[in-house]
Amino acid sequence: MPIRLPQLPTDPNAPFPDPRTALRDPDGLLAMGGDLSAARLLNAYAHGIFPWYSEGQPLLWWSPDPRMVFRTDSVRLSSRFRRSLRRCDWRVTADTAFAEVVDACARHPRPGQPGTWITDAMRNAYRELHRLGHAHSIEVRNGEELVGGLYGVAIGRMFFGESMVSPASGGSKVALAALVRRLHAWGWPLLDAQVESPHLLGLGAESWPRQRFLDAVAHLAAQPGPAGQWTSQFGEMPANELAG
Repeated sequence: MPIRLPQLPTDPNAPFPDPRTALRDPDGLLAMGGDLSAARLLNAYAHGIFPWYSEGQPLLWWSPDPRMVFRTDSVRLSSRFRRSLRRCDWRVTADTAFAEVVDACARHPRPGQPGTWITDAMRNAYRELHRLGHAHSIEVRNGEELVGGLYGVAIGRMFFGESMVSPASGGSKVALAALVRRLHAWGWPLLDAQVESPHLLGLGAESWPRQRFLDAVAHLAAQPGPAGQWTSQFGEMPANELAG
């Protein structure tokens, strides 16, 4: 039997369907259509919903149950990896190369994934969110070379991770660990990691029931957060600072 999904209206400010009505199989598929305008994307994230589709598919919106979440004080790096960081001269920054990070994520598909879901339309949409001060990147560099990074969306005091990349081994771990250290210092308790994977669980992510996640997002997204780019606020962090 074909899947019948709610079709989003053309108005980007129109409400989404209740995430509790999302399908169980495939898990979290909620609606289709609409657009990737800034207004619609911000509305989606504020309600625990995100877009995810491949080239040639209709625009699909998701809210899986359970949800993968990091507490910003509980990301785990192995003892071996921490030891390697003590000798590492990488440095971590924020919002200095958003487009470069997104493009790197698109060029390096996830293991087992033949292509990328970061279409040209998605790239343009998140670049616009970045221009408006809502999307942010974390860059890990060895000299001038990008060796790791991630990007996502911030609303209030909630960060929604979108994608990570490791051109060099361990690069995405450093980006994640640096980001959550800053978020924790700023009083941001959670980072959304969307969908469960062994890799994320190994780094300390937790699997939350969707309703628990939605309740937390409703509270945190309504709180005031910093506007604009994070470059100065984040500063430059030596990767070896994460070894302790």
